[in-house]
Amino acid sequence: MQTDILLDRFLGALAPLDPVAVWAHGSLAGGDYQEGRSDLDLIAVLPGPLRPGTLWRVAVLHQELRADPLAAGLHCSYLTPATAADPARPHLTWAHQELMRRPVTPVTRRELHAFGRVLHGRAPAGLLPEVSDRELGEFVVSDQRDFWRPAVDKARLWTRDVWVDAGLVTFARASVTLRQGRLISKREALAELPGLGAPAEIVEDIRRRRYGEPAPVRPAASEEEWRAHRAESARGWLGPAIDGLVAAHG
Repeated sequence: MQTDILLDRFLGALAPLDPVAVWAHGSLAGGDYQEGRSDLDLIAVLPGPLRPGTLWRVAVLHQELRADPLAAGLHCSYLTPATAADPARPHLTWAHQELMRRPVTPVTRRELHAFGRVLHGRAPAGLLPEVSDRELGEFVVSDQRDFWRPAVDKARLWTRDVWVDAGLVTFARASVTLRQGRLISKREALAELPGLGAPAEIVEDIRRRRYGEPAPVRPAASEEEWRAHRAESARGWLGPAIDGLVAAHG
């Protein structure tokens, strides 16, 4: 599989930095990975501290992988044993073809402990603190309230596949986590959405693009008209759904 070739190249390029551990989370670890469609979500723990020279080497490493068509979806956050414990701390991260800083969230940390895939070195236990159910629940609610609910009001975003897909799937996953205290895959989230009242045509649209299933039959319309309709329908359902979730669990 091309993914394995890319991961081998990444680990080989990272070796001179002497990583303590490299882990996969998300779809790659959870068994729902779709090559060419799913992101490669990784965490690397380096000995530290991350000095300017290390940042430069990380940037060069990722730039050199760009020839691989799957490399655009390879995202990696870089922690050190001394900085790994704080879930609010922003960490050096390569994502969307650039360096940035962002936290390793409680959801990611729970994934790593529950089903993280060790690609190199030590396991998450002992390097990352466990995530309590309360901490996980509080984060999920705040993410829906503070990130996704304001995003619903930005109509221009929702003509794009990535916002529709992530918005609905993340809501379904949040709902299950708050009800049952567990994390679910994107495939499981799609199965949950109809029962939560999500528009069936949008759920099928997401499933088709993620899993390569046949296109649903739709009334004749241009792509632009379909995207406008999809955006209005998704926003019309998701806004009140988030409001209800926050009211129940916030």
